[in-house]
Amino acid sequence: MAVFTPTQGRYLAYIHAYTTVHGYPPADGGETDRAAAISASVNQMVKMLEKKELILRQPGQPRSIRVLVAEDEIPRWVRPNAANAASAGE
Repeated sequence: MAVFTPTQGRYLAYIHAYTTVHGYPPADGGETDRAAAISASVNQMVKMLEKKELILRQPGQPRSIRVLVAEDEIPRWVRPNAANAASAGE
């Protein structure tokens, strides 16, 4: 069983959802911005996920992120706007 923080889980969920919808993974930075903060933070998180062996990347190859966590262990992706609307009772 994979061990990760809630924030790491959100990134894994985003990467998995993006790949499922588009047929290819998000870029290491720009596209992944939608999951959380600014590019530097995204890059740092991607490196941490790779260090923890939760994802795999091919150096020098764009869009090569692959989630190594079993699909049933990946949290469900909820867009930040949808989560805010749900908690506000809308």
